[in-house]
Amino acid sequence: MKSSKRGEDISVSVENITPFGIWLFANKKEYFLSYQDYPYFRERTLNEIQKVQLLHGYHLYWPELDVDLEIDNLENPEKYPLKDKVSGRLRQRVKA
Repeated sequence: MKSSKRGEDISVSVENITPFGIWLFANKKEYFLSYQDYPYFRERTLNEIQKVQLLHGYHLYWPELDVDLEIDNLENPEKYPLKDKVSGRLRQRVKA
């Protein structure tokens, strides 16, 4: 997570961690990463999840989890079907 001086924009931060997923604020937008769609965040510590970096203005990186996502993944999820490493099955997103 990037620290900032008072009044400066924060490029990325984890706003909330719930039993259902993570609320992330990046590039002045809020995103919800559900554990169903992003299973690699489930069963992780708060410290591991909160240490996120925004690289090049579009690349999200969690160094302690070795997880990489692009902002486009969050804004256009239909373009990126996920594969759960644990089960090896293709995961389909549930449309709300």
